[in-house]
Amino acid sequence: MKAVQITAPSEMKVVEIERPELHAGEVMVKIAYVGFCGSDLNTYLGRNPMVKLPVIPGHEVGAVIEAVGDGVPDTLKPGMNVTVNPYTNCGHCASCRNGRVNACEHNETLGVQRNGVMCEYAVLPWSKIIPTGDISPRDAALIEPMSVGFHAVSRGQVIDNDVVVVIGCGMVGMGAVVRASLRGATVIAVDIDDEKLELARRMGAAYGINSQTEDVRGRVRQLTDGLGADVVIEAVGSPATYVTAVDIVGFTGRVVCIGYAKSDVSFQTKLFVQKELDIRGSRNALPADFRAVIHYMHSGNCPVDRLVSAIATPEEAQAVMEQWAAHPGKVFRILVKM
Repeated sequence: MKAVQITAPSEMKVVEIERPELHAGEVMVKIAYVGFCGSDLNTYLGRNPMVKLPVIPGHEVGAVIEAVGDGVPDTLKPGMNVTVNPYTNCGHCASCRNGRVNACEHNETLGVQRNGVMCEYAVLPWSKIIPTGDISPRDAALIEPMSVGFHAVSRGQVIDNDVVVVIGCGMVGMGAVVRASLRGATVIAVDIDDEKLELARRMGAAYGINSQTEDVRGRVRQLTDGLGADVVIEAVGSPATYVTAVDIVGFTGRVVCIGYAKSDVSFQTKLFVQKELDIRGSRNALPADFRAVIHYMHSGNCPVDRLVSAIATPEEAQAVMEQWAAHPGKVFRILVKM
């Protein structure tokens, strides 16, 4: 069967691989759409230390069940639209023992620590298959990245009287915007692109700040009567945005970090103590986060067409990745139609 493989930095091609065999307790899915995410871009550019090339990317999935093996619950049937939980968990590490399987010490995410599913068929344990109802396979490919943003809001324990600043309005950041606004919080979106900020308002943000043209700290203080944000969610992964997050959060506030900074970050650590901050990491997502995104998408309020920047064939995958690398700020999600 056909698959897309990143073979070396800046090199991607279509290859033929064996179609997987179905065993007991497993589900075979026919892959319809797979999204490219930021980790795939870093892998393509040779900047992802967690990946050993060559690798098949892909963990943002819209698929249809092709067949089920023995012992699979009858709630999963051929023909159902589904997405995939792309993470593994060992069941034995500290995270797993604490019920936070999304942060398993030994996690292997599809397309990162193991081959992904940018191919025609995939076989997975039935527990990793998530039905999406009448959500189309194309739109189902958007669920996983949004669930990561939803999870960050849960990590921040956002409630209705919070002011939440989301730094970075890519797909993950948009998920955080949506979830925080659904919880009743006042959301301030920060990005460098006015189009993304406009869409963030469409998806629930009360305010938008362009960090290239506005004073973020001054504007946040203005919007919070000088108090600062109750919660700041960092969804970029740069030293500058990490420092900004600690700067603009209010005293006794919470900072939730999703993005990976590629270099060391220098902080005024006195702010950690003076403000008595809660600084929290947020990794991947839990099944409840997937269900929450699916519920949101079923509401009909998600502007899915605006979240899909391009749809490519496997043969066009390298070309669209090159375009994304050249203009990273203009892309929400690129989908590959298998």
